[in-house]
Amino acid sequence: MHPRPTGLEARIVALVEPSLHDMGYELVRVAVLGRHRPTVQIMIDRVDGNAVTLDDCEHLGRHFNAMMTVEDPMPGPWTLEISSPGIDRPLTRVKDWNRFAGHLARVELNVPLDGRKQFSGVALGADEETARLRLNDSSVVALKLNDMRSAKLVLTDALIDATANLTKPN
Repeated sequence: MHPRPTGLEARIVALVEPSLHDMGYELVRVAVLGRHRPTVQIMIDRVDGNAVTLDDCEHLGRHFNAMMTVEDPMPGPWTLEISSPGIDRPLTRVKDWNRFAGHLARVELNVPLDGRKQFSGVALGADEETARLRLNDSSVVALKLNDMRSAKLVLTDALIDATANLTKPN
């Protein structure tokens, strides 16, 4: 998993994560984007593995808007955005790396590894500390999850085919 959020993002995670699980969702990522009127982005997955719907986002948006208005974790005006990770999703959890093993991913590190900060290759899975990528030259690189600035899937036909099997809930 990427480094645990700190500061404002950590306060928001602590606020929303318990209710998300109780409501049948998992937290993928919390990001606070922008400065003057920041957007609080809460990215979710469904626990049942089905696709996140617009109704899911609207329902959670109403719930968390009310909760955050009462708890007031950040000063000044803000905008709340609830979203699904999408097809070319960020890889923020070990389970994401393992679920999408075999698909193309891009990673940017906070600190260079062998003089490089950016890597692209086929995801080979992860454990609690390290994700593995098979690079174009067929070598395998182990990347520390805590050293990642960002990691995300690359949109390919194979990824589209693999995610087309996600069903919408009844």
